Amino acid sequence: MHFLDFLQNYLQEDVSKIIAVSVFAVCYIVLFSEKVNRAIVAILGAVIMVFTGVLSQTSVLEGIDFNTLSLLIGMMIIIGTAERSGMFEYVAVWGAKMVKANPRGLLFVLAVVTAVFSAFLDNVTTVLLIAPVTIQITHRLKLNPYPYLILEIFCSNIGGTATLIGDPPNILIGSALGLSFMDFVKELTPIVLICLFMIVCIFEMLWRKQLVTSEENKLLIMQMNEKDCIRNYNLLKKSLFVLFLVILGFVTAEETGLANGIIALFGSALLLLLYTIGKKHEDRDQKVEQIFSNVDWTTIFFFTGLFVIVYGLEETGILEMMGRKFLEFTNSELEKISILTLWVSAILSSIVDNIPFVATMIPMLKSMEESIGGREIMMPAWWALSLGACFGGNGTIIGASANVIIAGIASREGHPIKFIPFMKWSIPVMLLTILVANIWLKIQYF
Repeated sequence: MHFLDFLQNYLQEDVSKIIAVSVFAVCYIVLFSEKVNRAIVAILGAVIMVFTGVLSQTSVLEGIDFNTLSLLIGMMIIIGTAERSGMFEYVAVWGAKMVKANPRGLLFVLAVVTAVFSAFLDNVTTVLLIAPVTIQITHRLKLNPYPYLILEIFCSNIGGTATLIGDPPNILIGSALGLSFMDFVKELTPIVLICLFMIVCIFEMLWRKQLVTSEENKLLIMQMNEKDCIRNYNLLKKSLFVLFLVILGFVTAEETGLANGIIALFGSALLLLLYTIGKKHEDRDQKVEQIFSNVDWTTIFFFTGLFVIVYGLEETGILEMMGRKFLEFTNSELEKISILTLWVSAILSSIVDNIPFVATMIPMLKSMEESIGGREIMMPAWWALSLGACFGGNGTIIGASANVIIAGIASREGHPIKFIPFMKWSIPVMLLTILVANIWLKIQYF
């Protein structure tokens, strides 16, 4: 009787593993094909995990990282509200005038603005704000916007690597490990600055002959009044105040013990309160609903479903088994694990969305920590995952959401960024930054 119970449980576990892997594989294939909305794919995959008994209805909630979701929603609300003030357009026009509308100087300014905004906001929001302004300025200068736009793609992905909130993979890693905002800044900012400087210099050198315009065209830019970009000065002051408080909260989170998601939600609620206080009931509710409608709910539900799917792999022991194979392949040597994680992350993140890839890698790397000697010793591999996933997003036009958004904006404005021609730039940039990251990891840790 005991033997039969054991056999039944064993077979049940085996079937659960097959179902979990099948659901995961099918979801990945459909996500890669882009035939179905990614949120729908993730939610269906999560529900199938429950329907087939891989996960129970109660255990599903254990797999959802609510800190990550809170951080995403909170920052989306803050940025969506702040954007209404016109502050981001102001910075772009002000930067162009600071370099006297010089096309080569403009290349540097837009690259820096994109990288900095991507670090402290997120790269998707940044390119949505910067790309249209870039096209407007380059049109006035009668310049080809192509080098500016593709450099902004690279800078958004590289710049977003520097902080906890800059890129979704970092949000996932930071939440899973309980890392602070300053942990990412201290560890990743140096390599990010090196890569940014290198890429901008290469672009300036290769495109300098085409970055030429007339004095009349420069005058058109210099006549623009950046103050006209500000649509709501009162909201601008409130947005800057709340952004300061939120970033201060992130920086001091380790001392206060507050989760990043809680800080972001507090900031979003405070900004909404300041934005709507004193207004009539109908006007107040309308403004709040408009802000909520700007939240990328597709991404939120995609994350939610993805957490459940990956949790199914974790609960059935698949990720632990993959971790053991990874350890065997690398002989449990931390340097090999870190370097392999860096390159595999970069290559796969170029082909598929880096969010589901990182969500899968996190529990797998966690399963290795005990064998390696604990989390502190394992940290180089975690930084390798962040660098590989974020820098790898530059590999193709579908490697990161920011790439797709800029390509869409460029196409609508009559300057399409084609898949194959883009790879002539993106593959060398991705390989070069990963090579530099490889060298940096060896010098820093090994």
